[in-house]
Amino acid sequence: MDARLNYFADPTAGKALKHFMAAGKTLQDSPLPASTQELVALRVSQINGCAACIDMHTKEAAAAGESSVRLNLVVAWREATVFTDAERAALALAEEGTRVADAGEGVSDEVWELVAKHYDEEQLATLVILVSFMNAANRLNIIARQPAGNYQVGQFH
Repeated sequence: MDARLNYFADPTAGKALKHFMAAGKTLQDSPLPASTQELVALRVSQINGCAACIDMHTKEAAAAGESSVRLNLVVAWREATVFTDAERAALALAEEGTRVADAGEGVSDEVWELVAKHYDEEQLATLVILVSFMNAANRLNIIARQPAGNYQVGQFH
């Protein structure tokens, strides 16, 4: 399977993606724990059905030391006992922030208050931008039908 578009071969798309990827690197370098970032990125990608991003974030998380048990349970995090309260709050924000059309109100006050108990303002801002970033990345890959399975750890760093 080949992607419909090669974004990096197009001058305009290539320039835009260079800035987009720089924004992603800025998020990675933030004080939000890397494990939380990978779990959130994975959950957003699962909800959106972005195989390329699921491939990438599963491999990146595993390379960073995340266990296969936790990675396999992200899809059912509410019933899993392997996540901290802070991670659970971040995953709840990721879900409501991704399913804005389904929720009607977007992110509920309940979820916002929960996540705000665990993260400071800079981490909260990073979480919100990360959820938005991942939704955009998912859409870029889904629209172009980016194939999954061949991602190499560190490929876009």
